[in-house]
This record gives sequence, structure tokens and C-alpha cells, in this order.
Amino acid sequence: MTKKKPDQVVYNEEKGKYDASLTPYATNLGAPAIVTDDVTTWKNSNISKVNHQFKTEYEELKAQYEVMMKKFEYNNLIYAAKFSFEPIVGAVYHLYRYKNGEPFLSLISPEECNWDFAGTFELKADKIWNRLDTPKEEENEE
Repeated sequence: MTKKKPDQVVYNEEKGKYDASLTPYATNLGAPAIVTDDVTTWKNSNISKVNHQFKTEYEELKAQYEVMMKKFEYNNLIYAAKFSFEPIVGAVYHLYRYKNGEPFLSLISPEECNWDFAGTFELKADKIWNRLDTPKEEENEE
């Protein structure tokens, strides 16, 4: 049975003796202490910066998502609306609601009628409707 070697020294099994040259660190009690750098301040500073970066990116993505969802909602509304013509890309159309709340699309502008106006839109080449006016609820937020 072999004897357990002390932790503060290095035993070279090939030579059969203690050999301090096996480690780049001092192995006796009189050697200078090995002190690790305190990186707590560096970590905390960078954690704060990284968290701010992620929060900023999240807020940007959230704003883009909200814009995309509004576009989706009014595109869904327009495609579900009644109209008896084929919309032309680049032309401006107006969305109204019947008294029962059902939406319909028209070429007639809000100034020319007294229907329940819901918005002005333009059909883009990618077949996505682009809103040209500001919705009433967004005007109230400002």
C-alpha cells in the first residue's frame, strides 16, 4: 500500500521523489501566495451592459411584432370584407362598416359619403394592404 502524498508538494513517480519542477507554482510554505484577480467588478459592469443590450433588442423586436400584428389584423379584416371588384395594385381603397358591423371595401372616399369609415388602404405588389391613414385609437394616444 502506497503512502498518500501531502497536497503542498509534488511527487514525481518516475523519479520516485518530490519534484517541485513539475508545477509552475511554488510548493513550499515560504513561497509567495498565489492570489487570483478579483473580477467581480468587471463581471457586474459587463452583466449590466449585456442585460441593457438584450433589453433594447427585446423592445425593438416587441415593437416590430406589434406593428406586424396590426398589419396582419387589418389585412385579415380587408380580405374578409365584401367587395365586388378586383383591387388593383397601387390603387387607394377605403374600408367601411355596414350598420351590422360587417366590413366592405369601396373606391368612394370618406369625404364623398357618410358611411362608417374604418380606414384608407393601398394594395401593394406583394398583395399586402398598406394602411395610409392613422387609426383613431392611435390619434388618441398622442
